[in-house]
Amino acid sequence: MPGQTSSHAMAETPAPVTVTRESVLADLERILLEVVGDDLLMDGPLEMETSFSDDLQLESIEFVALAEELLNTYGEKVDFVTWMSGMELDQVVSLTAGQVVDFVVASLEA
Repeated sequence: MPGQTSSHAMAETPAPVTVTRESVLADLERILLEVVGDDLLMDGPLEMETSFSDDLQLESIEFVALAEELLNTYGEKVDFVTWMSGMELDQVVSLTAGQVVDFVVASLEA
């Protein structure tokens, strides 16, 4: 049926949208709330300077969940795992929300 095929295709291919750093930061905060829980906002809202290691103290399993949720939210263009695999350990440790936001925006604009 044409209606079903169209809906199915829409589910697989998100409609192009204009993304901004602010909208991606808001999405990232929502995703992190799902992954980490309400404790995320104990020190205030997520900011571009928020560090995943020092401020949020994310564990490796939470990075995996974050990667899955970014994929679910933005699709295959945002390959967080491949992006992170190209980093040195000190880069991963110092990763900030702003760096992830910039990565997502750049991936979606490519």
